[in-house]
Amino acid sequence: MTFFARSLVALALAFAPMKLVALDGAGGARVTKMASGLKQPWGFGFLPDGGVLITQKGGQLWHLKDGRKRPVHGVGPVHVAGQGGLLDILVPRDFEQTRQLFFTQAIAQSDGSGTALATAYLGADGTQLSGWKVLFQITPGSKGGRHFGSRLVEARDGTLFMTVGERGDRPSAQDLSRENGSVLRLTRGGAPALGNPFLKTPGVRPAIWSYGHRNPQGAALDLEGRLWVSEHGAKGGDEVNQVKRGANYGWPVISYGRHYSGKKIGQGTSAPGMEQPAFYWDPSIAPSGLMIYSGRLWPEWRGHIFVGSLKYDHIAHLAGPTLTQLPQISGRETDRVRDIREGPDGAIWFLSEGAGALYRMTP
Repeated sequence: MTFFARSLVALALAFAPMKLVALDGAGGARVTKMASGLKQPWGFGFLPDGGVLITQKGGQLWHLKDGRKRPVHGVGPVHVAGQGGLLDILVPRDFEQTRQLFFTQAIAQSDGSGTALATAYLGADGTQLSGWKVLFQITPGSKGGRHFGSRLVEARDGTLFMTVGERGDRPSAQDLSRENGSVLRLTRGGAPALGNPFLKTPGVRPAIWSYGHRNPQGAALDLEGRLWVSEHGAKGGDEVNQVKRGANYGWPVISYGRHYSGKKIGQGTSAPGMEQPAFYWDPSIAPSGLMIYSGRLWPEWRGHIFVGSLKYDHIAHLAGPTLTQLPQISGRETDRVRDIREGPDGAIWFLSEGAGALYRMTP
């Protein structure tokens, strides 16, 4: 067992008592409430010393270790409006050497607000950030408080995938002169990464990796290093997609859902040059965080996809060459699951927005 894994086990044991709960879809699972009293939590990440960082949409950051939850100071200006605020957090693989963190956030712009990538450095005691800096922001021009995205994933080559919603402006997801409704691939300095499909295409934003997305709020790499996202549809048509370089995922031209008014979206469910979802839900579950499991503690779940539901208060479970929905994981702890991640020891951690709590689940 690594030092990181031993630290997380020690952290878990500091939270007593553990409770054996019969979560539907997980059998008897040992579930521990690791943190409580959270207000609109959005994302979390594991530190090498066994600590955990948790973001809140209102702009707060918490440090959790050894049963103690402390505020982290030094978060930069965040535009909090509607679905926007302080969103995801990424602890990169080299954190132990660099102390560098990455965040996504909503940022005020000259004409509305947009999604941005920021970075900062965490002090040794875990309660102070320094050097907060916005590295990248989407092209200005979006108004309103909807569909910011936004998840961050470190690719195997060290570049950063960042998901961006179409900001409630449906046609913008097909407009390559803007980053709305796209997955971006950036360097750690916030520049478009080498190898991006439109890097040298005139009139196209060079950070775009894929487009035609509505509001992707979950993202993770699979065991082969491929990126997958979960994204909100409208009335039906929530999707899970394997993200391919330069691909168009169709929004709002094609969808398996309908507008909230009941009217048809675009031209139907398929169109030339547009990708089909790997899986879709109808009715919508309002998918958020996405995790692809290693199989460490549940070997039978190796490679399975788990997605938090904000609408129906469960964790969706998908598997198979053609993704099939397996029994969902649900219980009173799965109240608006905003984020879900695998810990270094194979435990499954999930963030309940409804309960304002972070949980850890083991067999």
